[in-house]
Amino acid sequence: MDSETGARLKQIRSKIGLSQRQLARASGVANATISQIESGALNPTVGMLKKVLGGIPISLGDFFADNHNFSEQVFFSADSLLQLGDGGVSYLQVGNHLHNKSIQMMKECYQPGAHTGKHQIIHEGEECGIILSGALEVQVGDQKKILKAGDAYYFKSSTPHQFKNLGREPCELISACSPPSF
Repeated sequence: MDSETGARLKQIRSKIGLSQRQLARASGVANATISQIESGALNPTVGMLKKVLGGIPISLGDFFADNHNFSEQVFFSADSLLQLGDGGVSYLQVGNHLHNKSIQMMKECYQPGAHTGKHQIIHEGEECGIILSGALEVQVGDQKKILKAGDAYYFKSSTPHQFKNLGREPCELISACSPPSF
């Protein structure tokens, strides 16, 4: 996440009239954690931020979007893809807003040692991906496998899942999720 994540969270939370305690109850995240994120003392993982935003509710895509124009854009240049995270795990989303969309497509990059968080992710729908370069450990339920360039995955997102780059080089992949989960 960038250094503006906390300020953006505080702005959105305040705009809709939620206190930190109310957001903590609604999201299931400790009030102290939300306070640390907003003050910039804690840089949340994408998984943690997604959990916090679930209490608003707002998607990660809408959280990071600079404007709220829901026009039907058809083509996207490489530099116009929406950056949903940076640092250890980054996501480049096709389309700035997925309002009324049924699929989410992203180019993901996991730096060496990066992962989706200490807790497994669960959400509605299905997701799939194909590894472009590097290697990624994918855990879905009790199944775990290290996928390399050219390998792919496809599963129901209601099964707890987690991604980790255990390698020494970045791992890049293209993924899709239906319905959009960020």
